[in-house]
Amino acid sequence: MRSVDDLEVAGRRVLVRSDLNVPLEDGRITDDGRIRASVPTISSIVDRGGRAIVLAHLGRPKGEVNPAYSLAPVAKRLEELLGRPVRFATDVVGESAQATVAALGDGEVALLENVRFEPGETKGDAALAQQMADLGELYVGDAFGAVHRAHASVSGIPALLPHAAGYLVAKELDVLRRLTDEPERPYVVVLGGAKVSDKLGVVTNLLGVVDRLLIGGGMAYTFLKAQGHEVGGSLLEADQVDVVRGMIAEADKRGVELVLPVDIMVADAFSETANTKVVAADAIPADMEGLDIGPRTVEAFSAALADAKTVFWNGPMGVFEMKPFAVGTLGIARAVAATSGLSVVGGGDSAAAVRQLGLTDDQFGHISTGGGASLEFLEGRELPGVTALQD
Repeated sequence: MRSVDDLEVAGRRVLVRSDLNVPLEDGRITDDGRIRASVPTISSIVDRGGRAIVLAHLGRPKGEVNPAYSLAPVAKRLEELLGRPVRFATDVVGESAQATVAALGDGEVALLENVRFEPGETKGDAALAQQMADLGELYVGDAFGAVHRAHASVSGIPALLPHAAGYLVAKELDVLRRLTDEPERPYVVVLGGAKVSDKLGVVTNLLGVVDRLLIGGGMAYTFLKAQGHEVGGSLLEADQVDVVRGMIAEADKRGVELVLPVDIMVADAFSETANTKVVAADAIPADMEGLDIGPRTVEAFSAALADAKTVFWNGPMGVFEMKPFAVGTLGIARAVAATSGLSVVGGGDSAAAVRQLGLTDDQFGHISTGGGASLEFLEGRELPGVTALQD
């Protein structure tokens, strides 16, 4: 796989697929982590005299123009972080995009409007890929958060233009390979989040690699149910209970230490003002629901992480967006940060939780920009955007 450094970019139009999919509230960016992560690759191109044409998506506008998903606020923040003007096109391949690209000089940057405003983007439409390719001469794939999608701007364009990987994609792949190719041991994986079904593949694959597997968050209740415990109104995937029983047996067979919650913070309503109490994991009241792991579980998980040389964490331990149920996630975040080995936070809600709870990126070895992509990599699945860059 070639690097952006291998491309002769001076005086040439370089299409850069970046991941600028940041959270917005009332048109204001609440976390610019992904924009910051995209800056080095774009800067490399323009510093060497290239003309950077940035392609990106925001949210899921479902192929329709929707001002709520416009990249206009992102263009302003990107301009600030790059320290140079960013021309913004109000469409993807239309008159505005063509005029904006035509006006670009060497060392200048343009950002095109949300590629998902085009219905052909998520369908991997070849005609749209060709229209986008016609705007450039070279292609750099740097949107790790989208490489698991066979979209027009992700896997379509590199089939049409000389291409290379950006710094972010290269870094993400390097870190993830360290998690799969002879990782330093003990190797501990912490999984949380809402559903077991979202992580079936990665759990199955990891059972052959890890030393310890810690399960928290909403998915833990299906594990507790599989052990025969009452889970009350907690999140439960009843159709996955038998599958989870098989996973528990497989972990035991392979000698993987499976660590489940020993206590739970339960509430009488899904509300920040609900009545709460901590109960043993095998004693959840039928009329209450678990919304966070308890303090003894934080201690047990922290102990299981203490000597780890490699850690991968994906998924919060509870409903961290509500203050009463953020304690477990914060405790695990601190424990992961305290490990002496490689600590990787697997993007998505985990990365959001780290920043929302006041921890900084430099407290961890790596915070991935792509939760879904990192999980699919660890699951052993092919990533179309990566495969396209290898051709």
